Amino acid sequence: MSGKHIIAVGHAALDYVYRIEAFPTSPTKVRALEHVASGGGMAANAASAIARLGGDVALWARIGDDPSGSIIRQQLEAAGVGTAHVRTCRGVSSATAAVIVDARGERLVISEDDHDFPLPADWLPIDDVRLAKAVLSDLTWLEGTLAAFTAARSHAIPTVLDVDLNSGQLLAKVLPLADYAIFSAPAFRLFVKGESDEARLEALLQSGIRHAGVTKGAEGYLWMNRAGERGREPAFPVNVVDTTGAGDAFHGAFTWAVAEGLKDADCARIASAVAAMSCRGLGARAGLPARDDVSRFLAGMAAGTF
Repeated sequence: MSGKHIIAVGHAALDYVYRIEAFPTSPTKVRALEHVASGGGMAANAASAIARLGGDVALWARIGDDPSGSIIRQQLEAAGVGTAHVRTCRGVSSATAAVIVDARGERLVISEDDHDFPLPADWLPIDDVRLAKAVLSDLTWLEGTLAAFTAARSHAIPTVLDVDLNSGQLLAKVLPLADYAIFSAPAFRLFVKGESDEARLEALLQSGIRHAGVTKGAEGYLWMNRAGERGREPAFPVNVVDTTGAGDAFHGAFTWAVAEGLKDADCARIASAVAAMSCRGLGARAGLPARDDVSRFLAGMAAGTF
């Protein structure tokens, strides 16, 4: 077990995942081949990936006082994620999503988040940040992120930012506090100006962050850092069941590797392996690997036996 403590801030949800043979071409009834109720939410999934790797991780998040909220908390605890600071908010509905997955592992996600979650973060145990080895945020809760990242910066603790399409104008407020900024491909194109991926990464580094990267699905992970290092980590081939949560698994594993003090190239390789392996189960968490699983997977890839 790793002794490194990690804090993840942001979104926790409940996914109802249905696997079908193929998406219909017109409105109709489709019988599911399989279905699960799976924990969801970017930060919650990332925290689950960290816990599965053996990390000591706490989630700072908000859920509702409804049945979905109870399931969200139960599944986080079953995954080994610390939930002492997952606050149950009275009179609020928890975030849920319907996820439809076809035989290729591609998915359609229909999500709903309650718009009445309380925003203040003054109840968070900010003093705990000084004991952490890394802090991750998915930028879905600006107040919580600012509080955690500001404290992390004051204690020289690395911060990892998961940037997706929901980040929007919030990004400019948090980016100055981030050490690692990892974008999804759509968010990268939308929020970062430049004539090429390389130019966009260089622009991000000029903003003051330490490491900039973009996850590009089957095209792998492209990154640069302020030390002058750069790389493209290829995506690992696996038998895909469901790609839901693969990006979250990547961010969680990358943050775990940062907390372990690994070099950027090693962080990227481990994160890419965990993301690929996570696609082998239905739902965001069923395929998450343990640390030994990742070691065997990478060794097999190097030997050409997978």
